[in-house]
Amino acid sequence: MINNNNDNELQFIKGVGPKRAAALIESGLYSKTDIVRYFPRAYIDRRSVSSICALADDIRNKEYVKDNNEFFSSVLKSEVTIIAKIYDANVKTFGRNKKAFIIILADSSPSKAKILFWNKADYFAKVYKAGQIVVVSGKPELDDRGFINFNHPDIEIIDEEDIELYSQGKILPKYKITEQMKKAGVSMNVMRKIVQNILYPALDSINETLPASIIKQKNLPEIKTVVSNLHFPEDSLLLEKCRYRVKFEELFYYQLAIKLKKKIIEVSETAPAMSEKSKSSRVLYEQLPFELTKDQKKVLREVAEDIAQSKPMNRLLQGDVGSGKTIVAIFAMLMAIDNGYQVAFMAPTEILAEQHFHTIKKFIEPLGFKTIQLVGGLKKKLKTQYLISISEGEANIVVGTHAMFQSDIVYNKLGLVIIDELHRFGVSQKADLIQLAKKSFSDFPYSPHILNMTATPIPRTLTMTVYGDLDVSVIKEMPKNRKPIKTKVGFDENRQEIYNFIKEEIKSGRQIYIVFPLVEKSDKLELKAATEHFEEISSEIFPEFKCGLIHGQMFWYEKEEAMTAFLNKEYDILVATTVIEVGIDVPNASVMLIEDAERFGLSQLHQLRGRVGRGADQSYCILMTKSHYKYLLRRNDDIQNEKVAAIIRLKTMEETTDGFQVSEVDLKLRGPGDILGTKQAGLPDFKYADIINDTEIIMDAKNFAQKILSEDPQLRNPEHTLLKKNIQKLYGNENSFIQIA
Repeated sequence: MINNNNDNELQFIKGVGPKRAAALIESGLYSKTDIVRYFPRAYIDRRSVSSICALADDIRNKEYVKDNNEFFSSVLKSEVTIIAKIYDANVKTFGRNKKAFIIILADSSPSKAKILFWNKADYFAKVYKAGQIVVVSGKPELDDRGFINFNHPDIEIIDEEDIELYSQGKILPKYKITEQMKKAGVSMNVMRKIVQNILYPALDSINETLPASIIKQKNLPEIKTVVSNLHFPEDSLLLEKCRYRVKFEELFYYQLAIKLKKKIIEVSETAPAMSEKSKSSRVLYEQLPFELTKDQKKVLREVAEDIAQSKPMNRLLQGDVGSGKTIVAIFAMLMAIDNGYQVAFMAPTEILAEQHFHTIKKFIEPLGFKTIQLVGGLKKKLKTQYLISISEGEANIVVGTHAMFQSDIVYNKLGLVIIDELHRFGVSQKADLIQLAKKSFSDFPYSPHILNMTATPIPRTLTMTVYGDLDVSVIKEMPKNRKPIKTKVGFDENRQEIYNFIKEEIKSGRQIYIVFPLVEKSDKLELKAATEHFEEISSEIFPEFKCGLIHGQMFWYEKEEAMTAFLNKEYDILVATTVIEVGIDVPNASVMLIEDAERFGLSQLHQLRGRVGRGADQSYCILMTKSHYKYLLRRNDDIQNEKVAAIIRLKTMEETTDGFQVSEVDLKLRGPGDILGTKQAGLPDFKYADIINDTEIIMDAKNFAQKILSEDPQLRNPEHTLLKKNIQKLYGNENSFIQIA
């Protein structure tokens, strides 16, 4: 609810008034304090603003020193700023009523620049006119004619008084101006004046947020200097120090909080300590038809050391598709079983649970142990039998989905919980399973050891922030018999050639996946649909081969039947949607053909590619797209942002099979929230830090937080009282994140 007192406070600020006050409140600025904390999102340093000619020369010179990541560096580069006059501005039509608004810029240098707006062309034509002087900030590209191009950059029209500011060489703040602000007449220049009118009187009431000892150790500017210079910088060097401080402080408090949370769990929770020696593990190790990689052995040692402790293991195991995480998990299970404890293995989908159930059963049951599968939709009689088997301890391992943390399940000494694809589960779901584990012990409420796994490689910066309370293990080394999957972009014009290749693979005894982005044809999207094209594939394109169909609208048991039939070689070709992104391993499948590949996310493409290459034969991933992408892949000018991102995805898939490299590019393209999902992952809402680009600051904050806690684990030192108070304020009761005694 909006507070009218705040409304009154804002409207009496010089240059605001009732209308602008309402717009500020609607934008989340309720008080003078909020405005003081509304730091600029960027800056224009007039001394570093390039001329158009100099900028073109700079880009041209860099063309000769590009590395293997040349495409990514050219598209994902930092913003630059130029100040120029609008020389010409017109709406042009391309193809079938496709409009673009094109602005030609000129300055005192001989070159010109071009701005392209592919969306809302008519709207922008009303805003920008020839003769206006503008500040343009964006990511420049150089086209074949030597023109600097900006696609949808930030543009600020400069008033006469602004021109004088620029000529003085000042560093000017750039605030986020919302649509509400714009409609109320709060321009960039107006916002600067509003801040200026309240900033300096407000500085006296701003209190320090870091202890003096830390400010001294880190050589940080004091808070009042920071606030003042973030709004109106004295010089670029001090500005960088101030920007570093707010980012470091935000990340430092977060790292302190998650490390304290981890310590509190270690102190307050007790897990069953297990012997590292496992007879069953030794028997399985000697019977394996393959040799474990060095990474697998290293992770096993880490897990064994963890579960030998009486504090709960909370480890994240990252490994690319096919790197061998499951066998590591099986060895961990055997350690727990040999110590007399039950194991729960939780997967996000029935089809993935089914795969793990069969894999685990194959390795475990010859050793005399029982594995059962607990999923939704079980018949009442069978479910009752399973629940009795679990409660009596007859079932050593329970594999399943969300059904595993239902209140009617009684486990028997559940000492180890393994969660696959942890980012697909909510915090409360994992907590429910932990509570059931505690109840499963009659003598003492032990917390289970937890091994989290993911086949979706997570960028390092996200691991340090989102999963900073977990110990992390990584399997990068692939099994020796695995050959890298050859990935190529295919075009509609080469379709027959690709089909001929597929026929040869099938005749050689291999199997094929063909993946479509939709189940049924959509009028809104011109994408190929699985059901529609299944008939064409089975009756016209590959009539001599057996074809199966699987998609997300089928019942789980129908999906299971289709995947099992494909595994048993009853189908040569499986036509599918992304439901097979995780599914039963089919070592005989050698080709993954993905239709309309430009419409898939990078993580999805990589996961789908991982469905092949599971055996010893050479495997292939073909990314089918429209023929015109063949020419766009060779250039990066005059194309829309969405198409640029699609091209980056296709090129990335062609150039690397390393899931961690793929994840880094994906992070830059989509941002952290879209990769992990903010709700499930508990992604922190940082105001100042950028977890994509501030890697060094994240590392610095993490290391310094560790240093503080190693010296003062409970923050009982009087000089750390402020830290304790602020952590409680930031991550205390309201966020249910951490309690500090």
